[in-house]
Amino acid sequence: MKNLAYILIGSFLGIVLYKSEAASWFRIYEMFQFDSFHMYGIIGSALGLGIVLVQWIKKSKKKSFSGESISIPDKEKSFARYIIGGTLFGLGWALAGACPGPIYILVGAGYWSILIVLIGALLGAFVYGVLRGRLPH
Repeated sequence: MKNLAYILIGSFLGIVLYKSEAASWFRIYEMFQFDSFHMYGIIGSALGLGIVLVQWIKKSKKKSFSGESISIPDKEKSFARYIIGGTLFGLGWALAGACPGPIYILVGAGYWSILIVLIGALLGAFVYGVLRGRLPH
């Protein structure tokens, strides 16, 4: 039953992102060219909602689907890791035309060429997992 809830929530998110054109290569291109506010509005509203919900979860001691308390630890204060990681993420996003979530949405929508991007993303995550112990954190 729990997996069904995850599938339904993920499907709903995929439909919302696809219908809002957040998975559109054209919209992502517009964003990186600073030609349109569309994607900045979506990202900004998601960021604002995320901040409010995380603070609400922390303050109200909400429980997960399985009944466990949700604990969200504070992040480490490190400028370099976020600048380097964010830059690499942004470059990959700009080159591929999709960040990780929309990759799956585009595959589901039938854009089969995005499978190359998906394989690259999975390979990159695997290489990071292998090298993680040797990277500065």
